[in-house]
Amino acid sequence: MTPERLVYPLLKHVLLGPPMRLALRPEVTGLESLPRTGPVILAANHLAVCDSFVLPLVVPRQVFFLGKQEYFTRPGVAGRAMAAFFRGGGAIAVDRSGGRAALAALDAAARVLERGDVFALHPEGTRSPDGRLYRGRTGVARLALRTGAPVVPVGLLGTDRVQPRGRVVPRPGRIEVRLGEPMTFAGRGPASHRDVTRAVTDEIMQAIRRLSGQEYVPSYAPRPGS
Repeated sequence: MTPERLVYPLLKHVLLGPPMRLALRPEVTGLESLPRTGPVILAANHLAVCDSFVLPLVVPRQVFFLGKQEYFTRPGVAGRAMAAFFRGGGAIAVDRSGGRAALAALDAAARVLERGDVFALHPEGTRSPDGRLYRGRTGVARLALRTGAPVVPVGLLGTDRVQPRGRVVPRPGRIEVRLGEPMTFAGRGPASHRDVTRAVTDEIMQAIRRLSGQEYVPSYAPRPGS
């Protein structure tokens, strides 16, 4: 067992999980939809920074996700501690600046799925600026078509209230996590076909919308600073 596999349950059940559960009081529905074994893609809406911590908190299987390269490369003792924290929490260091970096991110996610684990992502690519659900980027479809892994859509509700923009530590409040039925896309076409990946992504986003109840915006969410 790798050190990351040992640290993950410590964070979830001892250090981080109990205070998060006490503060956020998550109400979870549809957990029976999550396959107990084999590769799974969790595709969730994105309202707050804490979203990436909420999913591992409520899902019984270990969840992996992409983390900014900067989280793993800061110098000194504090930097090494931060890197250990994120690795232990399931984060995979990837340069997400675009171009070749996007391909590296896809490859890293595919490796997680090919070994039979759970990978979580937010198809919007960035947090919603106004609580609405924005058009999904096609990486989720390419990943599903490439690996054959089922996609479980997830609707997160209330995380933007407990952690609005600019707030570092979430404040106490109730959140909700809704998991939908697994979606499979076998036979839909190659992961390299633009029309196929667009159609699959749109299907996934509509499943997320039904769970979250958000208004849908048919354009990409603006990135911070744009």
